[in-house]
Amino acid sequence: MRLIKLKEVMDCTGLGRSTIYNYIADKTFPKPVSLGLRAVAWVDSEVQDWIMERVEARDEDQVTM
Repeated sequence: MRLIKLKEVMDCTGLGRSTIYNYIADKTFPKPVSLGLRAVAWVDSEVQDWIMERVEARDEDQVTM
């Protein structure tokens, strides 16, 4: 299992910090893992799965058009 920090999550998703945290609050993005008092990271595979869900949703929308 690989953990990734916020900068890498932002690079992978193309989202900004506040958008990521808004999605977390809406329960539409993977929760971070606490590493200490002020440090968090995300499970890389969960972020990659979230990205693939977006791609699959896009592909489904194109099929129904």
